[in-house]
Amino acid sequence: MDYNKFYSLVVPMYNEEGNAALIIDRIRETMNGFHYELILIDDNSRDRTVREITEKNDPDVVLIQLKRNYGQSSAMMAGFDYASGDYIITLDGDLQNDPADIPAMIGLLEEGNYDLVVGKRQNRQDSLLKTVPSGIANFIIKSTTKLDISDQGCALKVFRYETAKDLNLYGENHRFISLMAHLNGARIAEIPVRHHARQSGVSKYKINRTFKVINDLLLILFNQKYLSKPIYLFGNIGLIAFTIGMFINGYLLIEKVMGHDIGGRPLLALGIPLVFIGIQFFTTGIIIDMLMKTYYESQSKRPFSIRKITSFRKKKEHAENMC
Repeated sequence: MDYNKFYSLVVPMYNEEGNAALIIDRIRETMNGFHYELILIDDNSRDRTVREITEKNDPDVVLIQLKRNYGQSSAMMAGFDYASGDYIITLDGDLQNDPADIPAMIGLLEEGNYDLVVGKRQNRQDSLLKTVPSGIANFIIKSTTKLDISDQGCALKVFRYETAKDLNLYGENHRFISLMAHLNGARIAEIPVRHHARQSGVSKYKINRTFKVINDLLLILFNQKYLSKPIYLFGNIGLIAFTIGMFINGYLLIEKVMGHDIGGRPLLALGIPLVFIGIQFFTTGIIIDMLMKTYYESQSKRPFSIRKITSFRKKKEHAENMC
């Protein structure tokens, strides 16, 4: 690690009582002697998370408090907006990621001239409820893109400043940061990292998040392949639907000419409407997503509101000046 670099560590937190103070200590041990800021984003916790952070009064900590619970993607985006380090490092606030792995990741980033280094969790300490959907997502991404990353869901990542700042996170997109960076042209490497069982608090993962992840993944893959040339997707679907429709209508016309009744045929009453209803639902979802992004980005807005930002270094310096 370069002592002349400035490092920004971004850690979203939600109800991490018992972990909040510990992660500040662990980061200080790892980053001892380096110039860094630890940006903790409180996603409107309902326990003593904020109090634990405040009581530490660590001069290298910046606490960003969101007005309500927006989710991890928005919390991480708030941290990226504030971060000013040459390198921006992300990890979870539950101490399952080991800060001691950070120096090796930074070393690989610099030696290999990469834009992003991601962790690959060894001996993952999670339940099947989390590992199975994660494995499916990893398989889909590796099968449909050129990104050869084994663990998309590992929160421990090291970015170059420009790479992190170029990301816009919506929905549950924080789970696909590596893929999004790859689509932006980032050079990415993967390195084995340790993974620990959660010591305090409870996991925020729920089974309904799996469906959100799948939807976000499908949208990202659509953006990769068809955003700049949607006619190749929707045009092909239209041609296929039109061809099937003409075949059905031609067949039914022949039946009608031969004197058969076609008014009650399932092919006429069900097939064509279902095809167009499916297309309508899918395209409406994409249009709404694009309108949402346009709404935020065209007005320089963010999908979250910050209640308060506390820099404990500035607070300490002010107190010393008062004396």
